Amino acid sequence: MTKHALIMTSDFGVEEPELLSPRDALTRAGIDVTVASTSGETIQTVKGDKEPASIVQADTATGAVNADDYDLVVIPGGTVNADHVRMDKDAQKIVQAFAASHRPVGAICHGPWLLIDAGVAEGKTLTSYASVRTDLVNAGASWVDEQVFRCPGNDWVLITSRNPGDLEAFNDALIKEIS
Repeated sequence: MTKHALIMTSDFGVEEPELLSPRDALTRAGIDVTVASTSGETIQTVKGDKEPASIVQADTATGAVNADDYDLVVIPGGTVNADHVRMDKDAQKIVQAFAASHRPVGAICHGPWLLIDAGVAEGKTLTSYASVRTDLVNAGASWVDEQVFRCPGNDWVLITSRNPGDLEAFNDALIKEIS
């Protein structure tokens, strides 16, 4: 049976490799990938949080997503992206649904910010971009500085990584989790 993964972003500021690399790796592994943005329109990616990069067409909007249709949700980083997607009520509900139904969530770089606003960070051990550490700890999470970290706590799996340099290990962990 084909597995299905959802990648959630805002419409601007997602770090290009943190969107494209997991999407492509999951697709190569035979996993059906849907990219949802907050509007369902185009996504302007960036490199290094500053330089405009490629434009990616979203497959759907977060508001149109049925979380039950997916086996994995992935939250890429990019400071501006993560700051916007964390405020999206639909994205928050999707993450809450994954945690409540014991399905895996992956988040990289600034992506874990969404876990705070969704109210699911407490009790988890994870990694992220270093500047997100204090916010995660203040939300009741434990932070580690590791390339990729898998936390099964609270009866759902969270896979996190720090930055684009960790993408190969992050992608491998995501694929292993749902294969």
